[in-house]
Order: sequence, then C-alpha cells, then structure tokens
Amino acid sequence: MDDVSRILRAINQGDQMAASDLLPLVYAELRRLAAARMARESVGHSLQPTALVHEAYLRLIDAKDPQVWNSRGHFFGAAALAMRRILVDSARKKQRIVHGGGRRKIDIEKLELADPNDSEFLLGLDESLDRLAKTSPEAARVVNLRYFTGLTIREVAEAMDVSVRTVNRHWVFAKAWLFKELSGETDAAEVK
Repeated sequence: MDDVSRILRAINQGDQMAASDLLPLVYAELRRLAAARMARESVGHSLQPTALVHEAYLRLIDAKDPQVWNSRGHFFGAAALAMRRILVDSARKKQRIVHGGGRRKIDIEKLELADPNDSEFLLGLDESLDRLAKTSPEAARVVNLRYFTGLTIREVAEAMDVSVRTVNRHWVFAKAWLFKELSGETDAAEVK
C-alpha cells in the first residue's frame, strides 16, 4: 500500500491530522493536472492552477462533509470532479448580468485574434456530461478524468482500475456522444 492510500485510509478512520499529511503527497500531481486543464482555458481566465488545486483540495477534505476514499484512483477521480465543478461555477459567474452577462473585454487592436467565449462551451459541456452520466457513468468519468484533469488514457485506466482498452472504448463513445450532443446533430432514426 502506498503512502497516499495509507493516509486516505487514516482519513476514512477519522484521523484529523492525516489530512495535513496528504497534501504534500498529492500536491505535485494535482498541480500538474490543474496546470494541464488550465492550459486549455481562454487567456483571460482569472483562475490559476494553484488556486484551482487549493480550492479542489479544500472541497475534498472539508470536515463538514467527510468523504470516504476507497483508493488513490477514487481520490483523484473526485479531484477531477471538484476541479470541474470549480471551473463550471467560475463560468456561470462570468455569465451573470452583474459580470457583464457574457460580454468580453476585447482589445480593439487584436480584434481578429479574439478567442471565442469559453464559458458558454464549459456550461454546455457540464450539462451534457450530466446527461451522459445517466446513460454511461463510466464514459462520463473518463471524460472528467481526461478533460478536466488532463490524465492520459493509461492514467485514467489506473485511476478507474480498468484496462486501457476499456478506457479507450469509453473515450471514443463519450467523444462521439458529446459531439452529437453539443453540435445539435440528430440521427435519421430520431427524425422519423
């Protein structure tokens, strides 16, 4: 049993001090995952990888809402979901009227280079992932781990404790399902 699994077990058994021992062990990996995810965000995004890691960690180890961690993979899967929720909350906040209702500040000199509004996509993706989770929870979990934390196929397989081939199958299905969902395409069979 590795140190992370041992500390997660201690947290599950109510050891309050174990949570402080966990952060140094998982910080570098969480920071790498957050940095990979944040690299895909638009340039004007105000949330930094360090802040994302800290917020996700606080949500995971919140004493008011104790969680049980079955394994290292379970912990990192929950971290992926926490990061997703934080990014979605941030996107929703940007869409509020008080914050400009989705308007973006554009440098007139760089008008032709302006990035598309990422928060609309993120909100649509979040809603679509919730629907995908009802159809195929495993495929939705793969998307969370791949898209929101930047894990490789092999890392996802380890986190989910399944084969690489299984993860590939879920990933291909999820990408096709999400493309159809987000692009608004319909099958000929659905039109009839």
